[in-house]
Amino acid sequence: MKKEEILRKLTSRKLWVALAAFVSGLILAFGGSEGAAETVSGVILQGAAVLGYLLAEGLADAANTEGRR
Repeated sequence: MKKEEILRKLTSRKLWVALAAFVSGLILAFGGSEGAAETVSGVILQGAAVLGYLLAEGLADAANTEGRR
């Protein structure tokens, strides 16, 4: 798998929504509260937003650096 494919998958909103749903489902299945599940889901989705931004900026910076050579 190429680096670009991995980065594309990591910035996929579908991946992060699925992960948040899976983790919150596990929390509820093992007796956690709904509030805890919502909080954890929110943290996962916020982390995904930050990760997506950082990866996009990194790719843009890399493209600008390559153009200067």
